[in-house]
Order: sequence, then structure tokens, then C-alpha cells
Amino acid sequence: MSRRIMERDLQSPRSLSQARHRRKSTEAFPDVAKIIESDLLVNDQNKYRSMWIRTYSSVCMLMCFILVVYLGHLYLWGMIVVIQILMTSELFNLLRRATEDKRLPGFRLLNWHFFFTAMLYVYGRILGQQIMHAVTPEKFFYKLATKFMKYQMVICYFLYITGVMWFILTLKKKMYKYQFSQYAWTHMILIVVFTQSSFTAANIFEGIFWFLLPASLIAINDVAAYFFGFFFGKTPLIKLSPKKTWEGFIGASVTTVISAFLLANVLGRYQWLTCPRRDFATSWLECDPGPLFKPETFVLPEEITRWLPWKEILILPVQWHALCLGLFASVIAPFGGFFASGFKRAFKIKDFGGSIPGHGGFTDRMDCQMVMAVFAYIYHQSFVIPQYYPVEVLLEQILGSLTFEEQELLLSKLKEVIEGRQLQN
Repeated sequence: MSRRIMERDLQSPRSLSQARHRRKSTEAFPDVAKIIESDLLVNDQNKYRSMWIRTYSSVCMLMCFILVVYLGHLYLWGMIVVIQILMTSELFNLLRRATEDKRLPGFRLLNWHFFFTAMLYVYGRILGQQIMHAVTPEKFFYKLATKFMKYQMVICYFLYITGVMWFILTLKKKMYKYQFSQYAWTHMILIVVFTQSSFTAANIFEGIFWFLLPASLIAINDVAAYFFGFFFGKTPLIKLSPKKTWEGFIGASVTTVISAFLLANVLGRYQWLTCPRRDFATSWLECDPGPLFKPETFVLPEEITRWLPWKEILILPVQWHALCLGLFASVIAPFGGFFASGFKRAFKIKDFGGSIPGHGGFTDRMDCQMVMAVFAYIYHQSFVIPQYYPVEVLLEQILGSLTFEEQELLLSKLKEVIEGRQLQN
């Protein structure tokens, strides 16, 4: 009798739901003991094979990256746009269902409509100055570019509203949930991925230095964390990313901060990297590097000079800024990777794609880069560039906002003001 009661209790809905809940709770995050035994790199049986695959891919990417940096600002921006398109494609495909898409012809095209509308708006705002420089004054294209910059917000708004209307008109019965989830997913990609990565373009045209240094620090931190964890990692860092260890995190942090200080000294000596680009030309750049990139003598403390043969060294003031970038790249930027790891666990996937052998997809490589790009832009705007408007910036705004007749009127007014002040003096 008691046996029948026990069987009935085990088959009850409540017991089944509790068992189901227990199974789900163990699927979310593995136990720490299991992580130590199987997931850490030091215990991975295939770690050397994966290391060589990862190394070959990294070397190939590095060679291509150096070539693009040599070609200049415009090609770097083109590279960023291509990477953004590939990342967006990977994320669009993540939640797509083939059966539903067959019943919704043109729905994928709608996603890309929103993407290119966002691209037109963001890059129009960020690169407005370069767009005006790319065309010759008093020509048809100059007038067209002037009109576009003036009405860019209106154009992008109506393109977006067109997309919303397109979406509403394509709604189908029994497909509402899937369509609205795709609509929300598209907007999340545009806000979290595209908008953040677009700050990279702004950093490039402020000087390749402000793009290359932060991007290099993320790569250095990633490589250092991998090798420190590969040889010494034994203490799990975070459950979201089982192969991350405290040894890798600390070793990478120290390596990144030191590398930031030294690398800034090397990169800061080349005008090709430090000069801002105000147009879309690919010609060689020459400019006044400014006080940040002019060497200064730094006297070493007596505690250090006891162990070194020299008492003073030449450093660039920008190296102190590089320390802040290095600290952010080593401590805060990795959380972009942890966010991506948690996201992949939620969808039960290993990588966002398979475009890069040993690394996954482009999104897997750019998770920390996006966080770093936003910080580098904000830091540069807040603490590096002067807090007043240079004459060149004001002149560009005048040329971009006023017609030729209005510019002539402004010039005559300025002459009257200047002549009046000369008479007073």
C-alpha cells in the first residue's frame, strides 16, 4: 500500500515540476569542482592543439591588421564597417528560425533596413566634418552634402518610420510573437553592438593612435590572460566563463598596464598615427603633434635610481593617459567578455560563429573591444582634447552650416567688428 502511495506521489505534477526545476538549475552553471576538474586549460587534453590553431589565426589577423593600419584612416574605417556587418549577421542568425522565415518573405531585408538606417545616422553624426571635406566647395556634390548634413536627422527619422510601418504591415497571425521578438532583437543589436562599435570610427579619425592603442591593449590582455591561465591557471574566476582563472586575470592585468605605458611611447612617435584626419584622403599626414606627444624629461625617484644606471628618462605625457587606458582594459573591459559568455550560455551555444578558427566568430573577438572603444572616446573627449573650440573647428561648422552668401555676410560683419576695435585702440 505504502509503495503505491510513493509511486503516486512521484508521478504527481508537483513532484515532476520540482524534478524538472532541479534539472534546470544544474544546467545553468556547472559546479566549481567540475570546473576545476574538466574545464580549466591546465587540465585540457587538447590544449596544445587548440593553442596552435589559435596562434596561427592570431598571426594571420595581425598581419592583415598591420597592412590596414599602414593604408590609413579610410581603410581602417572600411575594416570596421565590414566587421560590424559580419557581427550583425552573426547575431541576426542567432535567433532566426528557417520555418518561420519562409512564411515571412522580406523579413530579413527589414532587419538590414534598420541596420543601414542606423549606420547612416551614426556615421553621419560622427564623420560630418570628414564628409564636408570630401567634396569640393561650390560644386554640386558640396551642395548635396551640405543639404544632407542639414537634414540628416529628418532623413534618418523617416527611414526608421518607414521600417516601422513596413514591420506593422507584414505582421501575420500566429507569427506575432516571433516577429516582435525579432524586432526587439534587432534593436538590441543596434544599441548594444553597432552603436558602441561605431565609436571606433570616431577614435580613428581623431588619430590612429587613439584607436590602435586601446585595441592593442585589449588584444594584449586577451593573449596574456590565455597564456597565464594556460600555464598557471588553477583558481576559477567566474562561473560564466569556466576557463577564466584568477591567475590569468591578475597576470594579464599587470602585463596590460606595463604594456600600455611602453607601447604609448612607441606609437606616439609617429605622426601618421598621432595626427587627426579631417577628410577621407589617403595621403601622408604631417601636423604639430601637440604637447602630449613631445618628449619630456622625467626624474626617477632615488629609491629606483639605486638599482638603475640612469637617473632620468624621456617620456611622452600621453603615457600617463595610457596608464588609465591600460587599467580600464585589464579590469573593466573583460566584463564585456563575461557578458558575452553569459549570453552564449543563455542560448546554449559555444561561439557566435565560426569565421575565425580557434576564436569563434567576429562577435567573440569584439566583445571587449566595443566596451573599450566607448571608454577611449569618452576619455579622449573629456581629458585629452582642449575644452575650448579651436578656430579650425569653428571654421568647419561655418562652412558646413552656412550658404556661400551667408558666409560672405559673416565675413563682412567680422571685418566691421575688427575695424571698429582697431579704431578704439
